[in-house]
Amino acid sequence: MIIKNSSEIGSTPLRRYAVEILEAGIEAVLPSDVLMKAVTYYAGHNMLAVNGSFYNPGKRIFVIGGGKASGKMAEAIEQILPQSILIDGLVIDKSSNFNTQKIKVAAAGHPIPDSRGEQAVKKMLSLKEKYKIDEHDTVICLLSGGGSALMPYPAEGITLADKQSVTAKLLCCGAEIAEINTVRKHLSRVKGGWLGRFFAPARVITLIISDVIGNDLSSIASGPTYPDKTIYSDALVVLEKYDLIDKLPLNVIELLRNGAEGKIPETPKQLDNCDNYIIADSKSALEAMRRKALDLGFNPFVITSEQKGETTAVAVNRAFEILNGKYGQYDALIIGGETTPVLPEKCGIGGRNQHYVAASMSILENLPGKWLVAAVGTDGSDYMPGVAGAIADNGTVQSIENSSIDVESYIRHYDSNSLLKSIGNSLIVTGDTGTNVGDIMLYLLKKQSRSFDLSVSNT
Repeated sequence: MIIKNSSEIGSTPLRRYAVEILEAGIEAVLPSDVLMKAVTYYAGHNMLAVNGSFYNPGKRIFVIGGGKASGKMAEAIEQILPQSILIDGLVIDKSSNFNTQKIKVAAAGHPIPDSRGEQAVKKMLSLKEKYKIDEHDTVICLLSGGGSALMPYPAEGITLADKQSVTAKLLCCGAEIAEINTVRKHLSRVKGGWLGRFFAPARVITLIISDVIGNDLSSIASGPTYPDKTIYSDALVVLEKYDLIDKLPLNVIELLRNGAEGKIPETPKQLDNCDNYIIADSKSALEAMRRKALDLGFNPFVITSEQKGETTAVAVNRAFEILNGKYGQYDALIIGGETTPVLPEKCGIGGRNQHYVAASMSILENLPGKWLVAAVGTDGSDYMPGVAGAIADNGTVQSIENSSIDVESYIRHYDSNSLLKSIGNSLIVTGDTGTNVGDIMLYLLKKQSRSFDLSVSNT
C-alpha cells in the first residue's frame, strides 16, 4: 500500500474508496513503470528508443540529473540499459537509499538547497573531464520536480547562502513555481539550459517526470537542459512584483541588474545537442484515478490538471462550485495542479494540501448527503516531511461541531496541520513515493439518491 495509514483514515466505505482512487493515481506515475514504457534499448542494433524516437547512443552512456523521483528513475534506467554501455552517473535526490550499481545517488536538501547538493553538482559536472565525454557519447539526464532545489550551483559571485535566502523568501511570498524558477535560473551555473550546454557536444537526452502545470520544459527543475525563454530582466520583474528587491542580498540584485544590462551572458536560447521528453505528468495520474473511480461504480469527471492560485481562494471557490451544483451529474471529481499559499507574517505549520482540505471542509459542511475531500502531494511530502496531505468528510465536520475547535482561526493562521491533528483521522501518510507530478485532489459525493452500496469496500 502506498498510503501507509490507510486502515486509520479509511474508517468509512467512502474513505476506503478514496484511498483506492488516490493510490491508483500515484501508482500510475511511479518511475519503474513509466521508464519501462518510455525507454527501450535494442542491444542487437545498439539503438535507444525514447517515446518513439530512435538514437544511436554510441559506445558509452552516462547518467546525470536530479529531483524527488531521480533515485527511482536511476534504478529503472539501470534495468533497461546493459552494464557494458552504462559507464557511470550521478543523480541527486532527497535520499541516497536506492539500489543502483553504476549510478550514484547523492542526497541533498529540499525545498531549501544545501551544501550537499552543491557538492554533488560539482561531482556530476566532473564526469565530463574524468571520462573525456564528447560527441561520440550519450548523456541521459533524469529530471523530476524538486530538481531546482536539489541541484544548486550558484552563479559566480553568488553564494549558497544567497541562494538559500532567495529560495526561502520566494517560497513564502506567494510566487508561482514558474516565477520562482525564472529567478533561480539566472542565479545558477546549471539551470536555464546551462547543464545541457556544459555536456555539449555529447547528445543529452532528458527524461522528465513533470510536476509543472502545463509541462513547461523550461520550468521543470528550472530547465537545466532546455533553452531558456526568460531573461535577467524577467527575474527582476518577479522580485519587484513580490516586493523582494530590498529584502535580498545586494550581490544577488547586482548580478541580475548586470545581466539585464548585458554585462554577463544570458542563459542559452538554443541547445542543438539536447532532446527533452516528458514521460509522466499529472494527466497520467488523473486518468488512472478516473479509471479506478469508474471501476468502483462512480461517475467521475476530471475538472482540470492545471489548478493553481492562492490555496484558500481556490479551495473555497471550488467548494462553492460544488455547492451550487456545477458538477451535479458527477459524484467523483478529480483535479491536478499546485496551489500557492500566501502566508501571513505569523503562521502555523502545515502544507498547501492540508490547508486546501481544511479550507474546503469549512464550506462543504453545508453540502447535503455524504461527501469527502482529499488532497495529496504525489511525492509524499506536503511541504513538511511525514505528511502527504489530508482527507476530510461530513463526519469530520460533525466531530468539529461536537468540540470547541475554532476552525476559522486555524485556517486564518495557516495552521492546518495542528487543526487536522486535533481532529484526528485526517492526515494522509505515504512516506517518499519516489515520484512527483504535483498535487492531486479528489471529491467524492454521495447524494441521497445514490444507488451503489457503500456498506462494503473492495479493499
